[in-house]
Amino acid sequence: MLLHLHHHHHPLLYDSIATKASMIASVMSNNTSRSCIGPSHVSEMRLKLSKQASGGNAPGLSRKTGSHVKHWTTNVYGQRAQERVLEEEAPQVSETTPSIKIFPGQAFPLGVSEVESGINFAIFSQHASAVTLCLSFPERWDGKMMELTLDRHVNKTGDIWHICIEDLPRSNVLYGYHIDGPRDWHRGHRFDSSIVLLDPYAKLVEGRRYFGDASKKFSNFLGTYDFESLPFDWGETYKLPNIPEKDLVIYEMNVRAFTFDESSELDPKIRGSYLGVIEKIPHLLELGINAVELLPVFEFDELEFQRRPNPRDHLINTWGYSTINFFAPMSRYASDGGGPLNASREFKEMVKALHGAGIEVILDVVYNHTNEADDANPYTTSFRGIDNKVYYMLDVNNNGQLLNFSGCGNTLNCNHPVVMELILDSLRHWVVDYHVDGFRFDLTSVLCRGTDGSPLNAPPLIRAIAKDSVLSRCKIIAEPWDCGGLYLVGRFPNWDRWAEWNGKYRDDIRRYIKGDTGMKGSFATRVSGSADLYKVNKRKPYHSVNFVIAHDGFTLYDLVSYNFKHNDANGEGGNDGGNDNFSWNCGFEGETDDISIKSLRSRQMKNFHLALMISQGTPMMLMGDEYGHTRYGNNNSYGHDTTINHFQWGQLDTRKSSLFRFFAKAIQFRQTHNVFHRENFLNKGDVTWHEDNWDNYESKFLAFTLHDNNGGDIYLAFNAHDYSVRASIPRPPVNKSWFRVVDTNLESPDDFVTDGVPGIGSTYNVAPYSSILLEAKL
Repeated sequence: MLLHLHHHHHPLLYDSIATKASMIASVMSNNTSRSCIGPSHVSEMRLKLSKQASGGNAPGLSRKTGSHVKHWTTNVYGQRAQERVLEEEAPQVSETTPSIKIFPGQAFPLGVSEVESGINFAIFSQHASAVTLCLSFPERWDGKMMELTLDRHVNKTGDIWHICIEDLPRSNVLYGYHIDGPRDWHRGHRFDSSIVLLDPYAKLVEGRRYFGDASKKFSNFLGTYDFESLPFDWGETYKLPNIPEKDLVIYEMNVRAFTFDESSELDPKIRGSYLGVIEKIPHLLELGINAVELLPVFEFDELEFQRRPNPRDHLINTWGYSTINFFAPMSRYASDGGGPLNASREFKEMVKALHGAGIEVILDVVYNHTNEADDANPYTTSFRGIDNKVYYMLDVNNNGQLLNFSGCGNTLNCNHPVVMELILDSLRHWVVDYHVDGFRFDLTSVLCRGTDGSPLNAPPLIRAIAKDSVLSRCKIIAEPWDCGGLYLVGRFPNWDRWAEWNGKYRDDIRRYIKGDTGMKGSFATRVSGSADLYKVNKRKPYHSVNFVIAHDGFTLYDLVSYNFKHNDANGEGGNDGGNDNFSWNCGFEGETDDISIKSLRSRQMKNFHLALMISQGTPMMLMGDEYGHTRYGNNNSYGHDTTINHFQWGQLDTRKSSLFRFFAKAIQFRQTHNVFHRENFLNKGDVTWHEDNWDNYESKFLAFTLHDNNGGDIYLAFNAHDYSVRASIPRPPVNKSWFRVVDTNLESPDDFVTDGVPGIGSTYNVAPYSSILLEAKL
């Protein structure tokens, strides 16, 4: 085993280190507390300190002069193993000579672990021919990187390379790997031994410290670990919310965008951070939601578009759909540039605080692709350089090119046994260590493809997630489509566990509310729980995650203000973002001072929200829609770290008594009326459709009554015509009267009166583009 120290400047960590220190590892040959340290005559490993720049394995291959190897056998990790110690001649300057002791190490667990004899490193690579562990110590050696070339005969078990090092610091060590292997591009290999690669199993990742810091755009991403800190204190009274799926109301949000704007009035040190979310929990409680779905919080590179000149090199990836590592929380969401360890702790603080408020935490996770781009403009940080042929889907019939079902240049090989286990280990890590309550899987149809990209009827990974004991308490939500055309809405292989983003709900609700003809029947089907899609086997209405708006596409305000996308700022020539938005600008494209148009838009936003909240299934809304956030028609705003995406707290204050009030009242009303979130699909006794006009293609009016066992019936009418409809109101249950709770045509506060307004007669004039809700009460 060859060890060398090279000068490897990490742009973030070492610039401020002014003094040169040497690490003399304490080798206690008589330490009887460690069974792995052989006899007292165990030799030490000597290292030369070199200022030679790190550049792969080559510099170390000529340094065998004066070194020798000793072998003996001792009991290591409960099994017979061979221990190998290398001694090198001490260089002239002895004060810079570190000494360490190494052991063969163990294959499991993957990643870094603390074992009896030291720190163990293990990494999988089936096709590698050489693996070198790189270690860097921010507080020692003036930024030099120590390289340990692993011996395939000693430090390899199966396809796992491993080594154990005694007396390494228990924290504040950075590490990565040089990996070499076949250079056969056409066979799918992409090895490059000059790059320091990030361990896929790193639990913490060090990179730049501040989000969007362009001066550090080329920062390396290295793994780190912490075995010194005390376990996180979840508190004696802490408990998981454990909210039944049928009772969820999900709020899709972005951690940074939620509080980064100055209008949040938070301390600048915590704006855009996990701690910032904690400060705004009162808003979430006032709104009434009980689950947050966080846009990706796994470590990602927000400056990925700025590595080379291109039409998008002005963008900052603020959504985070470009995962670098599946175990580490996004370090730049820590407060005040606190780094990975603080990010981990503050993420837990956020989860603990949300749980304390009765709010569940669902993570939007991206296992369909990584940040490593395509073969034309590759960005090798981890998987690609470790074992491209294992981690990614390849077209073996086309020169080993990467397959692209994600739209992002590469596709993770999810149903390969090794990659599948990586994903399962990652999910368990977030549940066990971070206490998250569920996951929404981005482009989940990718996870339903075999290693050659072909669709699978019973994908092993999808089944394993559904059946996993650790994940059994979790909500698991699929986005049941991908960019390769595999559209599985209502047909997702679910094992009676998986919920789905209901894309048909989104489209049908949009089309009906904006006044498209022929949509009444579809609207009725969607608000009743989409039984046509989900009433099969043991599936339930709540397996339909209903949404009108999500992070991609128009905001709710833009849905009623723009007929066309306005994406010029994205730098893609208007070719990005969907064209089928089913939007209607209510008579004018974009901002206007026309009172009648603004009134109509307000009405339509309330109609959409009311429809969402009275629908059977699990409702999901987008952050900012509660005050009418606009992106000015940009329906693909992933690359803008600006007010386009940032929550505008000043606008919320302005609309607190109007649109926000309506949103909060509607959510509260849903939560307090079980007729809207039943456990089972509606039967004939649960609903009466006041309709004999189903086949009329021109009809855009629908009225129905949801029946409650206690007589607390709810009458609803939606009018998508451009004229008023005089609705015949059915008789209320015995001894009850109808009270008007909602009329979206009225101004606040009359548009939503929770206790209801009495005096409803046998007919009601439902205004154009409006909806009403009546409640039967004593």
